[in-house]
Amino acid sequence: MFTSSSLTGSKPEQYGQLLAQARALVHGESDRVANAANLSALVYHALPELNWAGFYFFDGTELVVGPFQGLPACVRIPLSKGVCGAAASTRTTQRIEDVDAFPGHIACDSASRSELVVPLFKGDTLIGVFDLDSPVLARFDADDQAGLEAIAAVFVEALG
Repeated sequence: MFTSSSLTGSKPEQYGQLLAQARALVHGESDRVANAANLSALVYHALPELNWAGFYFFDGTELVVGPFQGLPACVRIPLSKGVCGAAASTRTTQRIEDVDAFPGHIACDSASRSELVVPLFKGDTLIGVFDLDSPVLARFDADDQAGLEAIAAVFVEALG
């Protein structure tokens, strides 16, 4: 049985604790929907100032919403649009301080002010993206990026 615990210490220490919880959640499970659902819930409830945390999966053409926590989301995102599309098509994490200043931003939730999107690749194969939104400008910093990239890596590794 998984047990969640409160995060303590510095931000890097908190992400270390969250990473350990993420590993425990996916241990022995390779189903991407199950793991995406549990990791979305873990991150959404552990980190402050989030209004959305979840996954979009690549279907061969575009990104399709997967498990998430937050308000209903955009269902399909072309690789040529938005922060999620930019992360997937450039293969680089997108850390956006002000989504209104991002050309082509897709406003699924008008309350979102900043966003961090980690692309998910297994080798050269695009799996999707791990997307986090916040109602706070400049919510995500380098520590958040490193911590969330590590959690995304745990998700990809669990796929087998």
